[in-house]
Amino acid sequence: MDAPDTAAAVIRQHLIDPEICIRCNTCESVCPVQAISHDERNYVVDATRCDLCMACISPCPTGAIDSWRQVPRSRAWGLQEQLGWDELPAELGEQALAEAAGLAAVATPIPPTASATAEQPFKAAHYGAHLPPWSAAHPYVQLYGPKAARKSLAATVTGNVRVTEAGTDYDTHHLVLDFGHTPFPLLEGQSIAILPPGLDEQGRPHHARQYSVASPRNGERPGYNNLSLTIKRVLEDHQGRPVRGVASNYLCDLLVGDTVQVMGPFGTSFLMPNHPKSHIVMICTGTGSAPMRAMTEWRRRLRQTGKFEGGKLMLFFGARTQQELPYFGPLQKLPKDFIDINFAFSRTPGQPKRHVQDAMRERAADLARLLADPDACFFVCGLQAMEEGVLLALRDIAQQAGLDWDETAATLKHDGRLHLETY
Repeated sequence: MDAPDTAAAVIRQHLIDPEICIRCNTCESVCPVQAISHDERNYVVDATRCDLCMACISPCPTGAIDSWRQVPRSRAWGLQEQLGWDELPAELGEQALAEAAGLAAVATPIPPTASATAEQPFKAAHYGAHLPPWSAAHPYVQLYGPKAARKSLAATVTGNVRVTEAGTDYDTHHLVLDFGHTPFPLLEGQSIAILPPGLDEQGRPHHARQYSVASPRNGERPGYNNLSLTIKRVLEDHQGRPVRGVASNYLCDLLVGDTVQVMGPFGTSFLMPNHPKSHIVMICTGTGSAPMRAMTEWRRRLRQTGKFEGGKLMLFFGARTQQELPYFGPLQKLPKDFIDINFAFSRTPGQPKRHVQDAMRERAADLARLLADPDACFFVCGLQAMEEGVLLALRDIAQQAGLDWDETAATLKHDGRLHLETY
């Protein structure tokens, strides 16, 4: 019998559901073969690169990445087709598959390209845990979203204040949203998605934007059904070219009494430990401070009860200048015996550049002890460019303390003790 024509075989093509995806970049950052890419609209998977390793499945906060279609290999959807989608294509029936492929359907992955199988350089995202800390509270997710019972939930703006100094070009706002009598349970470290009103340049509704929640589980105002976000007004892209961010400018300009459409909650792993003796190391830049503020504020409220004996809190917080660092004033008022704060400013006039990884190396002895402590969790949030520097600093600190980095890193990931959330 002749061998089957593998070029016509049916494959299980890995796709991303554009209706559910909140464009958080998690999948692209963890893909070991660089099969995932994106434009301003969609995240897509290259069928010629994807080797079905499943590394991207569990970190996805919405499940959008766990989408599949059986399709003849020769008719696999290309990147340009996927970039134009507003929804996934319909499933092909078995008969249609057989007719299209010219043979019985046989699930056969497309082999990865040579470039995809080459040895990969150090990639910080591979060290991030996909499981929450063992003592984290149970999160509720996707109560509102494109494929939930309700597509979105209206929230009312009850506060909008600037949290960076006026006169700087780093305009960051603290936005408070209230859900009234509709339940919206949240935990520190979770995120929501905002649906900006209006249409894009192609006449399609804007897709949702994801934001980490900056308030603790009992609300920005304790006992109220509300939350807060930390929003930076985007006026330029990563290359410094002028661009007006659709969602960020919409949110920064909201007035008290306005309503916004919210989806979520999202996030099942970037969650603070509940264990009273647990230690928390928070490493962030800019608006990556949002989940760190939530964790810090929850610990602060627990401490006020007088019945909570918490572990060590360490914060490494970076910004270009002190004036551009959100919440600088409130942070200064926190007791020194409650939280150990380490600032790093990269563009202070007359001073050498200093990044969070530099501040971490200065505290190497303390961090080494926490790396070895099973009750210590590490959280990293901010621009994706910070990931490598932070992970290399942790590696160096571990090795200088006589710890085996590969073993330490594997333990941190397996036990849900090292979490990365960058954008």
